[in-house]
Amino acid sequence: MNQKNNGGPAFPVLNDGHHMLANMDAGQRLAEGMSLRDYFAAKALPGVITAIMSSECHNWKAADFATEAYELADAMLAERAK
Repeated sequence: MNQKNNGGPAFPVLNDGHHMLANMDAGQRLAEGMSLRDYFAAKALPGVITAIMSSECHNWKAADFATEAYELADAMLAERAK
């Protein structure tokens, strides 16, 4: 199965919760919670809904909006990786 890059945690913290990201290595981060991919998709979703609802595509289902938001998130992660 081809797994998408999720970008890692959106809001990583040190195990003790008191240090900044710049001072952490990958082994110190907690991978719990929202991924960066999820965060990007959530931020893109209002724009997707607004754009589609203002066009002639009023027949979109919820899954269509989610798919579009995650496609935008994947594009943001790809651009970020350059």
